[in-house]
Amino acid sequence: MRQILAVAAGLVVLAASACSAPAPPRSAANPSATPTGPATLPAPTGAHPVGTTALYLKDASRPDPWDLDVDARELKVTLWYPTKQRDGQRAPYMTPKESELTLKGLRIASVPFDTLSKTRTNAVKDADPAGRKLPLVVVSPGFTKPMSTLTSLAEDLASRGYVVAGIDHTYESYATTFPDGRVAECLACDSDTDPGFGTGVAQGRAADVSFVLDQLTSTWDRSSLIDRTRIAMVGQSIGGAGAVAAMLKDSRVRAGVDMDGTTYARIPKSGFSRPFMFLGSQEHVPGGRDNSWDRDWKLLTGWKRWLVLSGAEHQSFTDGPLMAGALGITPPSGVLPAARSAELTRTYVAAFLDQHLKSQRQPLLDKPSSRYPEVTFCPATCGKS
Repeated sequence: MRQILAVAAGLVVLAASACSAPAPPRSAANPSATPTGPATLPAPTGAHPVGTTALYLKDASRPDPWDLDVDARELKVTLWYPTKQRDGQRAPYMTPKESELTLKGLRIASVPFDTLSKTRTNAVKDADPAGRKLPLVVVSPGFTKPMSTLTSLAEDLASRGYVVAGIDHTYESYATTFPDGRVAECLACDSDTDPGFGTGVAQGRAADVSFVLDQLTSTWDRSSLIDRTRIAMVGQSIGGAGAVAAMLKDSRVRAGVDMDGTTYARIPKSGFSRPFMFLGSQEHVPGGRDNSWDRDWKLLTGWKRWLVLSGAEHQSFTDGPLMAGALGITPPSGVLPAARSAELTRTYVAAFLDQHLKSQRQPLLDKPSSRYPEVTFCPATCGKS
């Protein structure tokens, strides 16, 4: 399995395996710049203040796929949603221990290990939700990454009127903390070179998604927030593969976005008609290094888009670039600036969801925009670089 971690933030580059020994940072990145202090996530762009809370769910119908001694799958689900509450305690980005394990996993020792836990977020912790029958977006992060690394996107979507359910897929990230203080580390990292690993992870994430949808739309005490007929999924890296797998498994997921992820789940030859969008880096131009999008594009028979961002790296679709200053890292030249990569990701993902969950036509998705010249529509106007 191939994974590139946080190149845009200059953190590290991992090739071949998500948990193999990291290569040194690019020479263009400066890992010894002076840290700028805690990172601050960009403000959400929608009309609503944002609240957030965490749910801890247990699926007793299946054992954990990574810990053979555990007979039930435990999941942490972080929810972001519109609220009327503007004041209150801002939710932590991650705990100090999660920050420590994440930075150790990325082999970053140039700053205090609790640095990421000091990141400033915008959502009010445990605020009361506002609204009902809102569209739901399930979000799945890349391999080894906690869900918190997609907080900027989640907060923005919630401010635009969505309920966002971010899943921490237990034992597939550097750290997931449960209410009793247990911290689940990355057991899956010991298996990521096994044959069929990517396919297995994608299928496991699809099972996680179906279970979470069952809980949120029926047993959750605030299930009235959610419109069960308007559900989509967005994933980054192998989370994007999980979006494909979840849509193939569960018809409740009406639309999906894959942000720079190889698609391990195989679409049947008969095709797949629900709306889908690929949003990626130059790695994913037609004829590029990863040919899974070329293969699957032909099998998408409904509304579809394939967008490539010039200057994007694998982590440009996450909070990774926004952490560069706090970690004392200067990104390589030619890489999309952090604020711009966040703006592009938020804008195009929201446009896709507005069109397919809110029935609001988005001309931005029909052709290139002079406002966003970094975005190329494939396969018609892009090719192998």
